[in-house]
Amino acid sequence: MTDSSRLVGAVVEALVDTVSDWPHVRQEEHRYGGTAFLVGSREIGHVHASGMLDIPYLKALRDRLVEAGETREHHLLTNSGWTTFQIQSQSDFEHARWLMRLSYLYHVRVLQQRGEHEFDDVDVDAELAALDVSEEIRAAFERQEGRKAA
Repeated sequence: MTDSSRLVGAVVEALVDTVSDWPHVRQEEHRYGGTAFLVGSREIGHVHASGMLDIPYLKALRDRLVEAGETREHHLLTNSGWTTFQIQSQSDFEHARWLMRLSYLYHVRVLQQRGEHEFDDVDVDAELAALDVSEEIRAAFERQEGRKAA
């Protein structure tokens, strides 16, 4: 094992530990290897030992994130809401955590809107503000992109 792959492995392990500690998150083995993270029945992302982090978003949100250079289209599912971010060094941890937290908040918001009250303990608006997302990303997150102002 190279020093680089050991470093990536340590970042992946730290990310798994961090995301698994968030309220309502459970982890499972991903069908293609790695660790999947779920909130309710919704997958919020998965990470492979190689450092490949795959995260699903609403497609409009995915598009804004890709346009902003925050992540890339998924390496296989290019016409979906899925993204791929490659963890390459320790310095990628915070950004990987940020991307996962955004997905977590998006999926928790959907579950809250569906009336699944077990998720009401997560203050999505406050946490989204703390992530300091751009107006474009916020609008896509809120599903307000392209709507006319009243």
